[in-house]
Amino acid sequence: MADSSLSSGSLKDLWVEVLTRIEPTITRAHFVTWFQSTTLADLKGDVLTVGVPTVFALNWIESKYAVKILQAAQEKREGIASIEFKVVNKLADGNEGIDVGTINSRPEKTVRKVRNKAEVHLGNGVVSKMLNPRYNLQNFVVGRDNRLPHAASQAVSNMPGGIYNPLYIYGGVGLGKTHLLQSVGNEILKMMPEKTVRYVTAEKFVSEVVRSIADRSMAKFKDLYRNVDVLLLDDVQFFAKKDSSQQEFFHTFNELYDANKQIVLTSDRPPSELDNLDKRLTSRFGMGMVTEILMPDFETRVAILQSKCMEQEVLIDNEVLEFIAANVETSVRELEGVLRQVVAEAELEERVPTVNSAAGVFKKLFKAKEIIGYEVERKKLDGVVTTSTDVMHVVANYYRVSMDDLVGEKRTREVLVPRQICMYLIRYELEESLEKIGGDLGGRNHTTVINACTKIIKKLKSDQKLIRDINAIKREMGL
Repeated sequence: MADSSLSSGSLKDLWVEVLTRIEPTITRAHFVTWFQSTTLADLKGDVLTVGVPTVFALNWIESKYAVKILQAAQEKREGIASIEFKVVNKLADGNEGIDVGTINSRPEKTVRKVRNKAEVHLGNGVVSKMLNPRYNLQNFVVGRDNRLPHAASQAVSNMPGGIYNPLYIYGGVGLGKTHLLQSVGNEILKMMPEKTVRYVTAEKFVSEVVRSIADRSMAKFKDLYRNVDVLLLDDVQFFAKKDSSQQEFFHTFNELYDANKQIVLTSDRPPSELDNLDKRLTSRFGMGMVTEILMPDFETRVAILQSKCMEQEVLIDNEVLEFIAANVETSVRELEGVLRQVVAEAELEERVPTVNSAAGVFKKLFKAKEIIGYEVERKKLDGVVTTSTDVMHVVANYYRVSMDDLVGEKRTREVLVPRQICMYLIRYELEESLEKIGGDLGGRNHTTVINACTKIIKKLKSDQKLIRDINAIKREMGL
């Protein structure tokens, strides 16, 4: 049985040891984000209690890192059998708990230069200047509208210079063309590190041609582009009316193709619709695999949002994600942008993202756009919160409790505090009578309502978290 009489100092020392043990097993960014201001609250018998500053952090740490924490604790101290988590309110302002910035058990990474190769983040510490290591085929969410370009990219990654050469991917802005293009480069370098891969935008290619002509260094330019194993060219439509660049790329294309080197191209249009481009070029673009990437359907958009939430380690109710997906039908880039805005505002205001807060983001970003669905929430957003039921819906959504619990007999803290807040807001914002408030909230008497309001008023004098919560709820109500 573990010692239950550990002093606060001993608990802190044990927690530092646990954090030091798990720090190398997760990304540095995630470690700092989720474990900042955490603490060991208690050790009673064989149960270890971890204190966290917010409910949001508790839900995520418990679901993602509980096993790691328990294993690390058991390694450092015998007799620990289980672990539990609780919100320690005094940690909410970050005044106590461990400063995880001081914990770093990772060895310093060495950066080596790879001669004549595009560099990417690999296990050996190679750092990319050309390819974004975040782009890979595994984190590209596949749906019916992008299945073919993804499969073609996978085939090229497995066998560069094969039957899909060149690979030409076209589609609208922000649909994932660059993601697939750079993924091909990253995947090839992972599986075949001896390959030389070069990624470039058509705009940069043009500027390099111009500079090479001015500097009289075309020989160096040609050597740079014609001695690669894989050439990834983004936005070929930019070659329009650039005659010298078109000519140079035509010869580069021919040399690479004849040597069975892989060429992957992206554009906003199919080859046949590229105006002001040399017909010799467009005909070569269509020699291999031509595939279109489309805007994902609703289900795939939701899956993309879920994937981004996992990537960023944020918890958002699926109803909110569906709302965002229903209202963004133009590009994946815009989809991700709205999600980032929703998350950023929620973090800034220290509240849980809701449909109402997401609708508020849409109203700011797309003032002229009609918001699809969720009529009740839109009505609330416009400041038409006129009934007790409206207030109860907002509070229930914010604290993630059911309406049945609000009006029921449960007296756990998770239900009691939201119920008291409902009474307070209905009393002082809607100015309803005590009898009506009590009746709307499960037939309670007016004394119960008075006591609830009094408790909230008293807490608002010193409880900063409650102040933030009620202010956030008022914004949800349109106040």
